[in-house]
Amino acid sequence: MTDPTVYQGQFGEFTVDRRDRLGVIIYRSGLVVAASCFAIASSLVLRGEITSTKIELITPLFAFFSLGLAVSLWTIHIYLKPLHRLLQLFWAIGTIFTVVIAIQNSDRAIALFVYEQPLYLLGVGFSFAALTGIYFKEAFCFNRLETKFLTLLVPVLLLGHIFQFLTVDIERLLLLVWSILFIVFAARKIIQTIDPDIGDKSVFQYLATKQ
Repeated sequence: MTDPTVYQGQFGEFTVDRRDRLGVIIYRSGLVVAASCFAIASSLVLRGEITSTKIELITPLFAFFSLGLAVSLWTIHIYLKPLHRLLQLFWAIGTIFTVVIAIQNSDRAIALFVYEQPLYLLGVGFSFAALTGIYFKEAFCFNRLETKFLTLLVPVLLLGHIFQFLTVDIERLLLLVWSILFIVFAARKIIQTIDPDIGDKSVFQYLATKQ
C-alpha cells in the first residue's frame, strides 16, 4: 500500500489513504475465498461419481463461501447506500434460510436437500442474488466481460432449476461456466490497481450530506 494520494472528484478533492486501500484488499480477499470455495464445491459435483462424502463436503465449503461473500458485501464501495444495504439484506436472508434448513434437516446434506427440493432455492438463492449484485456492480463500473455474463447466467441457472426448464446437462454446463468465470473475476481483481475500486470518495461525502 502506497502513501495517501489526492484525487479530483466530481464534488471536490478527496484523499485515498492506507485505510481505504486496506478495505479494498479485504473486499478482494472475500471474493477470492468465495470464488475458491464455489469452484471446489462445483468440481466435487461435476467431476466423477457424486458420493455422500462429496455432498457432505459442500456444506462447510458453502459456509466459507458465505463468509467470504459477507466480507466482500461489507467492504464493497457502492455509491447508492440503499442498494448496498439491500445486497447485505439479501445475504442475511439467504444465510438465515440456509441455517434453518440445516437445523431442520440435520440428517441430510444441505446441497442434496436443496437440489431435490428446488423451491427452497427461493430462500437460499438470496445469497446468490447478493453475489449477482456484486457482479452487476463490477460490470457497470469496470465493464468486465466475465461479470456481464455472470449477471445473466446466475439467475438463469437458479430459476431454471427452480422451475425445471433446464436439462441436467445444461445445468451442469452453466455451473461449470459459472465457477470458471467466478475464478477469472476474482483473479483479475487481485491484479487490478487498488484505487479505482475505492471510487470517487467526494460522491460518498456528497451523498452523506443529503441523507
